[in-house]
Amino acid sequence: SQEVLAMGVCSWLESLTEYNSVKYVRIQSVTWGGVRCFLSATVALSICCVVIIYRLHQEMDEVNSSIRTSVKGVAHTDNRIWDTAEYTIPMQAINSFFVMTNIIKTENQLEWMCPEYPFPKAICSSDKSCEKGSVDINSHGIQTGRCVYYNATVKTCEVRAWCPVESMENPPDPAVLRRSEDFTVLIKNNIHFPKFNYTVLNVPQNLNTSCTYNKITSPLCPIFRLGDILQEAKENFSEMAVKGGIIAIEINWDCNLDRWFYDCHPEYGFRRLDDKKIKPGFQFRYAKYYKLPNGKEQRTLFKVYGIRFDVLVFGTGRKFNAIELIKNVGSMMSYFGLVVTAIEMAICVGNCSGCCKSPFYRLYDRKKFETVLNPRQVMYVSYVDEPHVTLIKKPLKTSLQHTQGSIVESDPVKFDDAGGCCPSEAKENDDNEEYALTHALRPGASSPYFLEWCRCGKCRPTQEFHEQLCCRRKEGPCITTSQLFQELVLSRHTLDKALLYKDPFLDLTDDNINNQLRHLAYKQYVHWRFGSFDLEDRAVVPSCCRWKIRDAYPKADHDYTGFEME
Repeated sequence: SQEVLAMGVCSWLESLTEYNSVKYVRIQSVTWGGVRCFLSATVALSICCVVIIYRLHQEMDEVNSSIRTSVKGVAHTDNRIWDTAEYTIPMQAINSFFVMTNIIKTENQLEWMCPEYPFPKAICSSDKSCEKGSVDINSHGIQTGRCVYYNATVKTCEVRAWCPVESMENPPDPAVLRRSEDFTVLIKNNIHFPKFNYTVLNVPQNLNTSCTYNKITSPLCPIFRLGDILQEAKENFSEMAVKGGIIAIEINWDCNLDRWFYDCHPEYGFRRLDDKKIKPGFQFRYAKYYKLPNGKEQRTLFKVYGIRFDVLVFGTGRKFNAIELIKNVGSMMSYFGLVVTAIEMAICVGNCSGCCKSPFYRLYDRKKFETVLNPRQVMYVSYVDEPHVTLIKKPLKTSLQHTQGSIVESDPVKFDDAGGCCPSEAKENDDNEEYALTHALRPGASSPYFLEWCRCGKCRPTQEFHEQLCCRRKEGPCITTSQLFQELVLSRHTLDKALLYKDPFLDLTDDNINNQLRHLAYKQYVHWRFGSFDLEDRAVVPSCCRWKIRDAYPKADHDYTGFEME
């Protein structure tokens, strides 16, 4: 267990010194190269446009603000002058002001007993209908338990309240202060961006006090006519003045604080906040109290209707920041991956369409995808009369010789890489390979066995499908009769050098040396014919070659396990 742990630690430490890089397939094509350049340029241009349009190169800060308002105007209605002190009532809401447009007055009220206003629950026929001390949510006072006449035809419960009670009638129409639409309001808005330590006011330094806001001619004037505000909000002032309502005055600050592109001014917007269909309007009550000569207190009750204006300020300040630019551009660099995805999809569509017969797509598939199969489920074979390695999948339904497979791309390597010795001899042998393979040393005798799957006449019979493999696809001389097979695979001189190269002190006179020579001969053949050690485990040596090696370096008991390299 300690050895396994030590090996694991060593493997982990070794992985720290390695770097894995992605392997790419380069397509030499003017068409696909042009598509890549076009898409890359489109993505780059899109990134630049997004950065500029959405100002991703700038740091942002939220606005802090304060509001001051001043309403001016005088109206003459019902032989009475209404000035700012009367129609402008301070509001408890922040950044709001109220302008009265309509009023219902109940004068000379004294705290005493009087009939309730005739609403459904207050109407009675006798004292039994009135409960002493009870209070209804719509009542103006506390019931005394008596039922009295409100007028000549209607009786209501008597209440202790400010009498006479307020009548629940609709407000006057048209409104009492309908002329207030000509009133003006000056809105002073100070804003501050704490992150940039920048403060600005919506009132220009050279303000013309006679100006009035107009969306086209005077968009920066902070003096607003009330009628124009409602017109911008798409409302009729005369209609809204009857019951009142709530109007929002929106001030939007979108400030670019960079010196070379400075722009910081307010933009005004107007809209109605209360619902026109569900209980529209805005009203409240207040009273003015007086002392009578007899010491009693008297009051005048006002139910006022009007328009509440809520000033809403929002906005952002922006200033160039290199870190923000790098961060946002870096996050958008991944969009270049869309170029690769688009090209891969286009190639995939072309491959699946009618043009898939093109050699380009077949070659692309072979270069792009490398399939790793389970070594226990595949075999590799090589024929002397074919220039490639063939992959065959298990299980076999016929002889290995007759089973159809798929071509495997293989990069041949020099023989001297396999043996590790005799480089000069190997190079000379490699140069003469084509000649040697086509000219056998001798015709060779025919095999005494008739094997339907054998093409060279040198194979031996076997019942196992995976052992029924010849060195050739078509009839011809056996590879074992070639000069290269004798020199590269069977040569005792070459094999001895290869063994001594790995173990200089190996005893070549040992009784079991044949086993090592035989195994090395198998490997020499695989490296020669398959061109890679990667295929060594599942490469199949043909029957003729296998038995030629076994005859040259036999086992003492001549007991072989089959097609395995034994």
